[in-house]
Amino acid sequence: MIRAACTLLMLLFAGPACATTAYVTNERDNTMSVIDLDQMKTVKTVPVGQRPRGIALARDGTEILICASDADTIQIIDARTLLVVGDLPSGPDPETFVLHVSGNPLYVSNENDNMVTVIDVLARKAIDQIPTGVEPEGMAVSPDGGTLVNTSETTNMAHFFDTKTRKMVASVLVDARPRVAMFKHDGSELWVSSELGGTVSVIDPVKHQVTHKIAFGVPGLRAESIQPVGIRFTSDDRTAFVALGPANRVAVIDASDYKVRKYLLVGQRVWQMAFTPDQKFLLTTNGLSNDVSVIDVAGLVVVKSIPVGRLPWGVVVSPQ
Repeated sequence: MIRAACTLLMLLFAGPACATTAYVTNERDNTMSVIDLDQMKTVKTVPVGQRPRGIALARDGTEILICASDADTIQIIDARTLLVVGDLPSGPDPETFVLHVSGNPLYVSNENDNMVTVIDVLARKAIDQIPTGVEPEGMAVSPDGGTLVNTSETTNMAHFFDTKTRKMVASVLVDARPRVAMFKHDGSELWVSSELGGTVSVIDPVKHQVTHKIAFGVPGLRAESIQPVGIRFTSDDRTAFVALGPANRVAVIDASDYKVRKYLLVGQRVWQMAFTPDQKFLLTTNGLSNDVSVIDVAGLVVVKSIPVGRLPWGVVVSPQ
């Protein structure tokens, strides 16, 4: 029945509705690449707003949200037709965002005015602006939905907010230029990557204290070329993957003892990452080689390089 339904949908809509699909923002081209992960290739390139960076899926994967940073808006794209069907009032220079675990609201980092804009996605309107540190960047919501975290690149802090009151409850100092914040699935830890500091800080989200610092060392590379950015955990929280920017590596970390087990060579300037729904593969965006690397998670090997547009930044995978 499922196979027949997929066949019918493909005939009706001639699109990637039933394939597992990845969507990649190409910052320099003002486009979004659509990757069919069954074929492991880019099947379509879609024009979007200026300087697309952050990307997320909403409404159970039926809509794609894109930060069109230089257009000062968030575009809503229909995942079936790949047409822009609306916009959200993002505030100036939206770069990254995160949806509440309930699917609404959306929290957006506005780098130029040191604010987080809160958007009601259903009503398509901004409902609040929250002051934060200088150059807000990474966004995360705790698994229970009670805590919002924003990192500020210049203040070098992770800021904790109560999602009900939208008030700041704590700030935790980390190393230079924090980029991405990521909770473990069980909510027990928050990991924050520091691009210029070259570390990942492990934070107790209850005590608001750094409990561990993870450093990296790749033979033959200078320390300043190792710049952690993207972070992803396997669903059991046992293994973490950290993208190391111009080091062109993804670090594989045992999340129980915080030790690096392996470095995987991927494309140039690896930035953001996303798992396939079954976590069989991990995709990485490689900004300077203009491709996406596909990592076999079980084997910890890179199995494919998929060309996309220029300066790929963000990536999400459909939940099918």
